[in-house]
Amino acid sequence: MGNLPLARPPQDKMVAEIAHTNVYDAAFRELLRQQSGAPAWLRRAREDAFAEFDRVGFPTVREEEWKYTSTAPIARAAFTPSFGPTRSLNGELRSFTFEEARDSRLVFVNGVFQRESSSVSGLPAGVVVVNLAEAVTQPEYESQLSSHFDGSHDNGFTALNAALFVSGAFLLIPRGVEVTVPIHLLFISETTNGDTPASFPRVHILAEENSSATIVESYAGMTEGRYLTNAVIDVDVKPGARINHYRIQRESADAFHIATTKAKTGRDSAYEITSINLGGLLARHGIEVKLDDEGSHCAVDGLYLIGAEQHSDTHSLIDHRHPHGTSRQLYKGVLDGKSRAVFNGKVFVRHGAQQTDAQQTNKNLLLSDEARVDTKPQLEIFADDVKCAHGAAVGQLSEDELFYLESRGINPALARNMLTYGFAEEVIERIKIDSVRAELNRFVLNRLGTSLDD
Repeated sequence: MGNLPLARPPQDKMVAEIAHTNVYDAAFRELLRQQSGAPAWLRRAREDAFAEFDRVGFPTVREEEWKYTSTAPIARAAFTPSFGPTRSLNGELRSFTFEEARDSRLVFVNGVFQRESSSVSGLPAGVVVVNLAEAVTQPEYESQLSSHFDGSHDNGFTALNAALFVSGAFLLIPRGVEVTVPIHLLFISETTNGDTPASFPRVHILAEENSSATIVESYAGMTEGRYLTNAVIDVDVKPGARINHYRIQRESADAFHIATTKAKTGRDSAYEITSINLGGLLARHGIEVKLDDEGSHCAVDGLYLIGAEQHSDTHSLIDHRHPHGTSRQLYKGVLDGKSRAVFNGKVFVRHGAQQTDAQQTNKNLLLSDEARVDTKPQLEIFADDVKCAHGAAVGQLSEDELFYLESRGINPALARNMLTYGFAEEVIERIKIDSVRAELNRFVLNRLGTSLDD
């Protein structure tokens, strides 16, 4: 009998194990040491989360939800979790901040709260917008926060976030309060001396009954270079409340950005999110909205505009659990170079969720022969009195429209950019904050190599 071949663990499992042992395990032990005075419930939550990460590791392409997005480059890289103080960027933030939120913003650098760049003096009395690291030490917030660390994690990334977060934001909009200025949560990453930092932002938003607010959550790279952002956002919208959420991702060209957004809506409430994804070498945004009572509404819109060898993955789940819920979803993608996008959107209508009205659309524009998109809108309906529709489209610029513009004296390059911008504009125009929309317009036009003055 010949020698039997030795069994070898899968390669992706091997690289994940290396990451656990050499990087994150040491970082986790150091964080526990630094936070030896943290509340017992938080320490237990961190330990449970890290044990979960240690057990499952990073997701692999063998898992259905990750089959088009390999996390092996993240597992192989020796990212260093960032815990300590960072240098002040107060004078360097102008291009990342918005006038409307001058006195209603929190700033984080490599995941660490930067007090000197933050101000919430423009918010109404009673509104709580604080660094999460401070909120978790306050007994009055324990009941709101501890429920979000209940030991259930979607995957290794969310578990690792719960284990290693050091900063983030806790927002509480009191009952009946309308916040008229946007609240800006700005997450900046930078690399120095060739380091590869990893940050784990975490945000919890609680909008009490009949309150309303607009949240701008933005991510940007101060410098080029490789780093990892692994973010988790929880939003709880109580009955009659309304949250408008704008999410802008402009990480550096070599960055990895993994984010999870979860929202839950109460009776007759509304949650609307517009997500703009422009940066990162590999970016993934998972979003789940539970319509958790009658008459609630959500709108989940987005745009990904990528080129070169960028990879953008959007996974969404809109879960209709009660009658008379409405949901709208419009995602658009513009792909150039050798970029690749994934859109997987599921609308789930549970038994008893009668009179649900759900519309879902994903449209993609390919600007090169080497760009690729995998789109999979899905409907799963277990109620019999609903109005639901979904659709997806992948195409190129219209030759007839290009000919029309060129026949009126517009040069071919500008005509191409005008049509591309027009395709993306439908999503950008859904942002109701003037300076945010103007900045995005400039960014997108620069990416297309044109300007509003051409």
